Amino acid sequence: MMSNIRVVLVDDHPIVLAGLTALIRSAPEMELVGEATSGMAAIALIRKTKPDVAVVDISIPEMTGLEVARQVVIEQPAIKVLVLTLHDESVYVQQALEAGVHGYLVKRSAADELIRAIRAIAAEGIYLDSAIAGKALNRIAACAVSAHRTLSDRETEVIKLVALGFSNKQIAGRLALSIKTAETYKSRAAEKLGLRTRADIVRYGILRGWLHNI
Repeated sequence: MMSNIRVVLVDDHPIVLAGLTALIRSAPEMELVGEATSGMAAIALIRKTKPDVAVVDISIPEMTGLEVARQVVIEQPAIKVLVLTLHDESVYVQQALEAGVHGYLVKRSAADELIRAIRAIAAEGIYLDSAIAGKALNRIAACAVSAHRTLSDRETEVIKLVALGFSNKQIAGRLALSIKTAETYKSRAAEKLGLRTRADIVRYGILRGWLHNI
C-alpha cells in the first residue's frame, strides 16, 4: 500500500465536500492538501499543490470536471484525476476516459468506494465504479478476447501499459524502446483488437483483468 497519497478535492456542494473530506481524513495514508469549489480554482490549486490524485466533481462552475481533467492531463500528466458524477450512463464513462481520467466514480458509491478508488489510481491503475464497469465493456467484449491471440508478446506488453495509463514516453522507458517504436506497437495492437480510442483500450484492459478495478 502506498503511503502519503496527497489528495485534492473539488466539489461545489458544501455537504458533499464535507463528506469527502471526512472520508479522506479517515484514511491514515492519505493527506488532504486542498479543496476547491470551481473549475478555475481547481486548476490553480492543482498547479500549486501538485497532488498525487485530484478528485473532481464533473458538474462544477466555470469549467466542467472533464475540462479540468483535460487541462491537468496536458499540464501535469503525473497527476491522476478521479471524477465524481451523478451519471452512470456509459456515454459519460467514455467521455471521461477519453479526457484522460484514471477513475470514474458515481457519487452514490463514494462512501464505499472512494478510498479504494484513490488507492488504485495512485498505484498506477484505473478505477471504474463497480456499478458501471460492466456497461463500459459491452461494445468490445464480443471480439477482443479472441483477437488477443493475434498479438505478439511485445504488442501485449505495450497495450497493457497503455491501458494502465502510461504515456508513450513512459512505455518506451520501461521497455527500453524508442518512443516511435512504442507508438508502432501500440498502433498495431489497437488495430488488431479493433480498439479505436484510449477509452476502448482501458475497457479492454479491464476485460483482461489488468486493471485495479474492484
